[in-house]
Amino acid sequence: MTATTSGTSRRLGAAPDAALLDDTERMSVDELRTLQLERLRWTLRRVYDNVPHYRRAFDAAGVHPDDCRELADLAKFPTTGKNDLRDNYPFGMFAVAQDQVRRVHASSGTTGRPTVVGYSEKDLDTWATVMARSIRAAGGRPGDKLHNAYGYGLFTGGLGAHYGAEKLGCTVIPVSGGMTPRQVQLIQDFQPRVIMVTPSYMLTVIDEFEKQGLDPRASSLEIGIFGAEPWTEQMRQEMEERLDIHAVDIYGLSEVIGPGVAEECVETKDGLHIWEDHFYPEIIDPGSGEVLPDGAKGELVFTSLTKEAMPVIRYRTRDLTRLLPGTARRGMRRMEKVTGRTDDMIILRGVNLFPTQIEEIVLRTPGLSPHFVLELTTRGRMDHLVCRIEARPDCPSERRTSAAAEVAKGVKDTVGSSIEVLVVDPETLARSMGKLQRVIDNRQRG
Repeated sequence: MTATTSGTSRRLGAAPDAALLDDTERMSVDELRTLQLERLRWTLRRVYDNVPHYRRAFDAAGVHPDDCRELADLAKFPTTGKNDLRDNYPFGMFAVAQDQVRRVHASSGTTGRPTVVGYSEKDLDTWATVMARSIRAAGGRPGDKLHNAYGYGLFTGGLGAHYGAEKLGCTVIPVSGGMTPRQVQLIQDFQPRVIMVTPSYMLTVIDEFEKQGLDPRASSLEIGIFGAEPWTEQMRQEMEERLDIHAVDIYGLSEVIGPGVAEECVETKDGLHIWEDHFYPEIIDPGSGEVLPDGAKGELVFTSLTKEAMPVIRYRTRDLTRLLPGTARRGMRRMEKVTGRTDDMIILRGVNLFPTQIEEIVLRTPGLSPHFVLELTTRGRMDHLVCRIEARPDCPSERRTSAAAEVAKGVKDTVGSSIEVLVVDPETLARSMGKLQRVIDNRQRG
């Protein structure tokens, strides 16, 4: 089939090969719910018996693991937030002894203490299994060469993709991020079929192809698995058209396991199927914490079902999405593409604004590249937002003023707030080599 959002010429089967699906992917909804309840009850008992934080939290809420008799009972239990992990830094959330921990990962800690996660030997195998399943759902196959440009180290992206690809039977090219000209050289020389990288950095790599006088569409790449930051359908279309690939979304976060919690299936590209045999999802109202029905938009919450070293109960991801019925994997629910996070929402003069809303407008405006940054400042007593966007190399100077006006009008019409838009020269904004930082907050406090 051709891609659902653009005219890419790469072709894959219109339906998954049933022989490639594992037993869980073939489960009925009833079979899956039975398995989830069994694993949920095991997890609740495990954390209550082994993690002092959870014993205190459950006791304070007046609940006990035995109170969970059906999946809906999970709503009685308290949520877990990033601050809980930081308050128990570094290893206070672990449910196993130190000598049973085989690996530790951690967040960057840019807003405080890093959040630390640990993995037992079984956890690492589970992680590799869900990552292998994700790569396969994206269209990857045993024997494929996979160019891994996610960052290695404490960040979970690089090693998570690496071991999952090896478990599937791929040949991994562990490039990591940065050194963009070398990324292009290795793609040209090694001829990988699959690439895994953040979507914003993929655009930088595509720009480098063109800068070197190479046609990105002529590369060996057929599948791009992109995650670690929100990205829009417009960005998917841009990458598929410029690179002639299938661009699919992957989701995960280190506190739950890392990448591989959910994956978009290449044959449908209609949201990410959650691997519900390992991760139980809920959607809650971000303010009240009330559990919302499937189809309602709110904050995504996850409970791990099989983790040994560091299970999490009702972990608040801060990601905004909704749950939908399964399609390519009918027994497993889909999560809609993440449209933003409760903690990257900009409140501009009383109006809620997400960077992805501006991105959609930028990408549909002729003459503008996908590279932009938002800077919040204070003018007088009011917040002010400046959006700096790079022009495309072929954008004439006289077009820049009208393009800036179109973006400003689009934001005003869509969001209801006025922003300042500046179109700058190509390659003048800093490039992201990993997770993208769209927003720079320089507002005066006090």
